[in-house]
Amino acid sequence: MVTLSTLQTKQIVSMDTGARIGHVIDLEIDVETGLITDIIIGNRSSVSHIFQKQTEVIVPWKNIVTFGHDVILVNEKS
Repeated sequence: MVTLSTLQTKQIVSMDTGARIGHVIDLEIDVETGLITDIIIGNRSSVSHIFQKQTEVIVPWKNIVTFGHDVILVNEKS
């Protein structure tokens, strides 16, 4: 079993480009089935300011390719 806090420590990497997308900041769950439908990824630029809004990317759960020790690989196309 993997907890949300464990997911939040992993870097999200695109299988398509190899680029780092960010980190998991939240999950979307279907309340009727109890299944995770999407992961919400947050990313701040390296020159981010404390008051700068974090950019969010929503990736469907089905686009997760694999969970590694310190990364989660996702397919952005789908």
